[in-house]
Amino acid sequence: MINGFTIFGYKIYFYGIILMLGVLAAAWLATREAKRRGWNPEVVWDMLPWALVGGIIGARLWHVFTPPASMVEQGITTMYYLTHPLQILNVRNGGLGIPGAVMGGALAVYIFARKNKQSFGAWTDIVAPGLALGQAIGRWGNFFNQEVYGAPSNLPWSIFIDAAHRLPEYSAVERYHPLFLYECVWNLLNMTLLLFLGRMKPGLKTGSLFAVYMIFYGTGRFFLEFLRLDISPVAGININQLFMAIVVGLGVLLLVWLNVIRPRLQKPQETPASAE
Repeated sequence: MINGFTIFGYKIYFYGIILMLGVLAAAWLATREAKRRGWNPEVVWDMLPWALVGGIIGARLWHVFTPPASMVEQGITTMYYLTHPLQILNVRNGGLGIPGAVMGGALAVYIFARKNKQSFGAWTDIVAPGLALGQAIGRWGNFFNQEVYGAPSNLPWSIFIDAAHRLPEYSAVERYHPLFLYECVWNLLNMTLLLFLGRMKPGLKTGSLFAVYMIFYGTGRFFLEFLRLDISPVAGININQLFMAIVVGLGVLLLVWLNVIRPRLQKPQETPASAE
């Protein structure tokens, strides 16, 4: 499968183009949500470079510290990156992790919000549907790279993987679950749910939509990891799956804290009437 094209001797990968389309789509939807909520949509474009740089740094660091098993077998380990630091910067050779991208982007948005006296919680709610949309689009970059596929499958929608992109133990198997497609659909459902809740549940406290994003995305990714062949093992544990379980738990706690516990703590206590 063709994964890019060359301009003046420089290879342009479809993966990078699709990622940028996802970023732009996410920003566009965020501007729509900001305007609908009465916030200045231009802030999204001011925030975008921060989120983009933070997301790329976070995504790369996640890969460096949690490389997939196939790369570990080739000697591309965390220690390799630490002893060859320039390779950490070589993102054209692949290696970006969504968990790190979200964490890095969120940290960058937090710094931007503090610096510009903006509400971090409000902006996470505004950005959450666009983030899900961007992830849905970005996953199609994996299609052109023939990566993020699942277990062998004979289902009608299974995809063909070239021999060069198969794991050695599956070299004779041609068709696999399109894991990237499953995650794309799950992210679109997440976006739809967030847009619905943002319009139909005005009583949700600030930050709640991002908590829902964490719960919904984390749940889907947790179960999809069971289908993934090339996991990222740390101490024998699929670190992506473990992290997603933690994200879901934190999302539930955040949602309960924002909408149940904190309002009760902030509710003024009634003073008993004095005895006559």
